[in-house]
Amino acid sequence: MPQANARSSPLEVSAGIPQRVASVARALPVPRRRRNIAPHQEAHVADLKLFSTLGVVSVLDELLPRLGLEVDAVYEPTKRLVDRIQAGERADLAILTSDAIDELTAAGVLASGSRVDLARSHVGMAVAPGAARPDISTVEAFRQTLLAAGTIGYSRAGASGIFFAGLLERMGLAAEVNAKATVIPSGFTGQLLLDGKVELAVQQVSELMAVPGIDILGRIPKELQPDTIFSAGLFAETGKEREARDFVAAIAGPSVALLYVEKGLEPV
Repeated sequence: MPQANARSSPLEVSAGIPQRVASVARALPVPRRRRNIAPHQEAHVADLKLFSTLGVVSVLDELLPRLGLEVDAVYEPTKRLVDRIQAGERADLAILTSDAIDELTAAGVLASGSRVDLARSHVGMAVAPGAARPDISTVEAFRQTLLAAGTIGYSRAGASGIFFAGLLERMGLAAEVNAKATVIPSGFTGQLLLDGKVELAVQQVSELMAVPGIDILGRIPKELQPDTIFSAGLFAETGKEREARDFVAAIAGPSVALLYVEKGLEPV
């Protein structure tokens, strides 16, 4: 299997897409997020407001500057965004796990028929740069790596963290692993490796790849993988349906499939 952090050739972008965008990141629990407009410009009314999972941050970081819209983007784990939405917050569109999109659609919050699947995500594991690279290629090797590690980091609110907590229960390792785990409320677990706080970090491969410098071991065994798909959906009350649909089409088309692959995701 190719290493999860292998790079492909740069994304080819249609010459017809304007090269201008301003992406505003608000309420961001993510280290190293970049702002594409100056702070004094943040009062400017954006073309679209987006709620997005952290799993596609790296994709949007590269894709947004190739589009001709100003996007006010809020990046958080799916669960935290769903909580905010259920508390009454609204945007024009959301990128969440497909299960969350379906749940919000059934509740009438997102528009029926607006779901567009973007990519399948896989859970992986990483170590600090220069650290020994334990074997996670089989279920038994993965088990032994979890038991041998001195410290492990995962996210409480992210899809991968919720999955991993359940996986530990199913494998009968919850008590032993959680006793030495650092569980962050949100953000990138790879940062814990750079800070020297853990030996192993578990998260979506795309989220691990968002932390430069760490050594990604690869995906956990396929027998253990969840079936996680990131999907886009439009809010039922958006007043910018056409712009939102155009945006989703731009981030879901075949011309951007290579970018998803480069960022550790599998286009669907």
